[in-house]
Amino acid sequence: MQSSQGSPSRKKFLLWTAAVLSSASIFKFFSGREKKKSDTVKMLTEDGTLVEIERDRIPGSKKRNISDPELKAWVKK
Repeated sequence: MQSSQGSPSRKKFLLWTAAVLSSASIFKFFSGREKKKSDTVKMLTEDGTLVEIERDRIPGSKKRNISDPELKAWVKK
């Protein structure tokens, strides 16, 4: 007769464990939907179109600013 008293507490424990695990998995599923923002740079091509390029893909990018004479030599109108 004492085993019947232990049974409801075991059922409650299993139900609470299942509820906690399911809520944790649902929380992980919804929190993983955040979009990862990549570090991009907007650049103008020679034909005048604006493109976004990831910083990792630019060869030799040392984050230096372009000088005015270099800019005037590059832009041809």
